[in-house]
Amino acid sequence: MNHSVPIEAFLVPGKLAHLVGIGGVSMCPLAEVLARMGLRVQGSDMSESPTVERLRGLGIPVTVGHNAENLGRCDFVIRTAAARDSNPEIAGAIARGIPVYERAEGWGAIMRRYANALCVSGTHGKTTTTSMCTHIFMAAEKDPTVMLGGTLPMLHAGYRVGGGDTIILESCEYRDSFHYFFPTVAVILNVEADHLDYFRDIAQIRRSFRHFAELVPPEGCVVANAANANTMEALEGLDRRIFTFGPEGADCVAANRTANSGAPEFDILIHDKPYAHVRLRVYGEHNVMNALAAASAAYVLGLPGQAVEQGLDAFTGAGRRFQYKGSYHGAEIYDDYAHHPDELHALLDSVQNLGYERIVVAFQPHTYSRTIKLFDRFAEELRRTDAAVLAEIYAAREENTFGISSADLCREVPGAVYCPTLEDTANRLAEMARPGDLILTVGAGDIYRAGEALAERGE
Repeated sequence: MNHSVPIEAFLVPGKLAHLVGIGGVSMCPLAEVLARMGLRVQGSDMSESPTVERLRGLGIPVTVGHNAENLGRCDFVIRTAAARDSNPEIAGAIARGIPVYERAEGWGAIMRRYANALCVSGTHGKTTTTSMCTHIFMAAEKDPTVMLGGTLPMLHAGYRVGGGDTIILESCEYRDSFHYFFPTVAVILNVEADHLDYFRDIAQIRRSFRHFAELVPPEGCVVANAANANTMEALEGLDRRIFTFGPEGADCVAANRTANSGAPEFDILIHDKPYAHVRLRVYGEHNVMNALAAASAAYVLGLPGQAVEQGLDAFTGAGRRFQYKGSYHGAEIYDDYAHHPDELHALLDSVQNLGYERIVVAFQPHTYSRTIKLFDRFAEELRRTDAAVLAEIYAAREENTFGISSADLCREVPGAVYCPTLEDTANRLAEMARPGDLILTVGAGDIYRAGEALAERGE
């Protein structure tokens, strides 16, 4: 942003890197990987956290709070996507002529050191599919390096630093950040309208994914969802190997499907030949598609079907993906990260046949721009619930210049209740809960706290 020198010039032993927002979900593993490469690493974050403590335990100094003095004598700066130019450390670095790089640039440079860079993209399902891939590659004893956008129970974290020749990364399209990556295998799960605070329209989003696919080298492969029209349109005419999954006629399909206690069980066929027999421990058609995507990536990278079977058999879900939180007054409480109408639709589809008497959803919209631009679709999905509680919108990186509130959404959902605070949300759920209910706390913000507070009350 303030330089013409590629970040690779600084990724050498002895250089001092300063990471702004070092405690973040993809910044913390970046710091650890850089330290393992022999760089000296320091950083800052807004607050104390388990990740900050972990980094300190590894000998990486972390300052709480942002101040230009924290830069010290660093050689270069890497910033989290949330750190704007007005951040005192970013502004200080620019004033001193210290090169500042985006987080994605750091990961992009690092992945070039691996023979296999498996990058999982898509509007929905990235974290789950990246987690499935991690389980599969761990089962195959490939010792991968992993970067997730959530917590994977097997790792007790959102990342791992391995010694193998494969790196697996969740790859987000927001602000075109995945354009800094160098995938050898690029997975595209789906392409839908989202992040409309950055993208102008679906056409621009398709172009962004097209550019991501074009980053794959000629000897690499693009794994694509043949059932998603936008994905296939984005890839039309691409001069790369495309390996498809999904519907009949795709390279990788699910056959002989049954349900095992409600969870899908099926054969995975590749080019009409048996590859693996899978028993999922997660629900929903969307997770069948996620499993096919992960199996496709494993296949094109030469893994045996047995690794797919073992990996998926051990996968019980990523953190905040239909995650059990406890119970209250005979109601079971689960949390899910769904923050787009398509994700909410898939979640409600996956739970409707699980035998609960009522589906009670406490939904916290994520960002004002997403709420207002997808307003009607959110209302449509929430009307499918038996009872809806609307927590106030989680602002994330935005200010409410739209004049929108969850109260507006509440008025479009018959019987819905608006709660301005999470405490109000937990109290309302406690009043509503009854035996046989499934209570879902849903959203990408901190709505999970309401479910946890309810579960802590006990029976």
